[in-house]
Amino acid sequence: MKLLKKLALGSALAFAMLASQAHAADTVKIGLVVKSLGNGFFEAANKGAQEAAKELGGVEVIYTGPTSTTAEGQIEVINALIAQNVNAIAISANDPDAVVPALKKAMARGIKVISWDSAVAKDGRIMHLNPSSNELIGKMCLQLAADHLKDGKGDFAILSATTTSTNQNTWIEEMKKQLPNFPGLNLVTTVYGDDLSDKSYREAQGLLTSQPNVKVIVAPTTVGVLAASQAVADAKKIGDVYVTGLGLPSEMAGAIKSGATKEFAIWNPIDLGYSATQIAYRLVKGETDGAPGSEIAAGRMGKIKVGDNGEAAMADPFVYDAKNIDQFSKIF
Repeated sequence: MKLLKKLALGSALAFAMLASQAHAADTVKIGLVVKSLGNGFFEAANKGAQEAAKELGGVEVIYTGPTSTTAEGQIEVINALIAQNVNAIAISANDPDAVVPALKKAMARGIKVISWDSAVAKDGRIMHLNPSSNELIGKMCLQLAADHLKDGKGDFAILSATTTSTNQNTWIEEMKKQLPNFPGLNLVTTVYGDDLSDKSYREAQGLLTSQPNVKVIVAPTTVGVLAASQAVADAKKIGDVYVTGLGLPSEMAGAIKSGATKEFAIWNPIDLGYSATQIAYRLVKGETDGAPGSEIAAGRMGKIKVGDNGEAAMADPFVYDAKNIDQFSKIF
C-alpha cells in the first residue's frame, strides 16, 4: 500500500512538472528593449506592455535595457534575450545600424523582431511602430516654439538625445524641412545630452551662456525637456527663456506651474508600449506578417496599418498646458 502511494505521488509530481513545462512552452515571451533603464517614458511604456500581456493572456513581457544609452549595451541585452529563447523582441534603438547584426541573429532563430519609438534599419526588423507621424511631430515642435515667442519670432535651439538616435534625428530633419513655414523662427544650434539628465542639464546651461539671444529651447526628448526646464529655473531665466518639446505630464507639471514651460506635447507612452506588445504577439501567433499594407489588430488601439515603407504610426501628438496638466500628470 505504501509503495502504491509513493508511486501515485511520484506520478502526480511528474504530471505537475510536465504540465508546468507545457504551460511555460505555451507562454509567449516578448523582450521589450528600451534605450536605457530608469527613464520615465519607458517605464510608462512598460505599464502599457504589461497591460497588453495581461489582456492577451499567456504572455510574459521581459522589460529590459542597458543602464546607459549605448548600442553596445543594447547588443548585450539582445544576446541575453536570444539565450532566454524569447519569441519576440520589440526594441527602441539607440543606434539604427549597430544593433542590426544581433537582431539578424535573433530573426535567424525564429524570433520576431520589431522596433518602436526609435527605429532600427530595415534589415534588422520586420516593421517599425512610430509613436506618431514624423512630419506631424516636426511640425508640432516648431509650433510649440512659435507659441512661446512674441509674434512667433525669435531664436531657438534644439536639445536632443544622442547623435545616433533615429527618432530624434528624423524629427529634427522634419523641423528643418518645415522651418520655411515658420518664417519668424531662427534655429541657431543643436546640442546633445545623450538622454542623460546631468549631461542634458549641462548642455542647457551651456546654451543659456553661449547663446544669449535664444528665447526657446526645444527638446524632443523627455529627459532633455525636463533637464532644460530645471536649468532655466536655476538660472532664474523664467520669462526670458522658455523650454518646450516632448515631455511626460507627471514630470513636467512643475515646469508648467513655474512658468518655465507654457505647453509641451507627447503621445501616450502607455499606449505605445501596449501597441508594440500587441503587434509582437500577433506576429508570433502568425496572425500577421507585418508586411506593407497589412492591418494589425491592437486591442483597444484598434487596427494599426503598416505603410509602404514598413512603418506604422500610432497617434497624433497631444498638447499639455496649464488647463489640463493636473488631469494628466496623475496618469503618466
